Amino acid sequence: MKHILIVEDDIHIGNAMEAMLQKEGYQILRAYSGTESLLMLSDSRPDLVLLDLMLPGLDGEEVLKRIKGIPVIVLSAKADIDKKVECLMGGAADYITKPFHQKELLARVTVQLREGTGIGGAGAMKFKDLMLDMDKHTVSVGECSVRLTRTEYAILKLLMRNPEQVVTKSLLLDRISEDTPDCTESSLKTHISHLRAKLRDAGGRDYIEAVWGIGFKMKEK
Repeated sequence: MKHILIVEDDIHIGNAMEAMLQKEGYQILRAYSGTESLLMLSDSRPDLVLLDLMLPGLDGEEVLKRIKGIPVIVLSAKADIDKKVECLMGGAADYITKPFHQKELLARVTVQLREGTGIGGAGAMKFKDLMLDMDKHTVSVGECSVRLTRTEYAILKLLMRNPEQVVTKSLLLDRISEDTPDCTESSLKTHISHLRAKLRDAGGRDYIEAVWGIGFKMKEK
């Protein structure tokens, strides 16, 4: 069962989200301030955080900077594009503007928590014919096994966890440090170039694309 932490000081909005997500089978944790959310995260590790920006005390933007290795969907009434870009560049996996439709929120939650379709076990992620099995620590394209370095594997795992999102270079460096210590800002481009080449050789197509000036994402077409 997936665990989701809702960080929202508006009780009515929080209650509505909790009821909807529990109905879908998610286990819900609640925090009503930035400080409380960090205390909870020091003791538990949810699979996803829904984070309001306008919080009492420590605001959501500061909380976002301190969350490592967990996807965060920002919830905010601030609709201006600069704020969205700032949050996405600052580590958010997604950004949804209030007021939002519950179906939209549920769809975005589903995308962030999506991990394959039962092929290769619960620890598998699939993108087209590309399979990453976290239980066996293997990667394959169709029937072809792909040998990756520890750093290449960590990069691919993060990109596949967020297949529809552009993952910034800074976020890549921050998140993959949990799995591998040998990737630096100067070597990241080389690691990704080698990863893209290996996948291209195995599948005959590009699976990762660069988004100029921002980062990288899984290539849809």
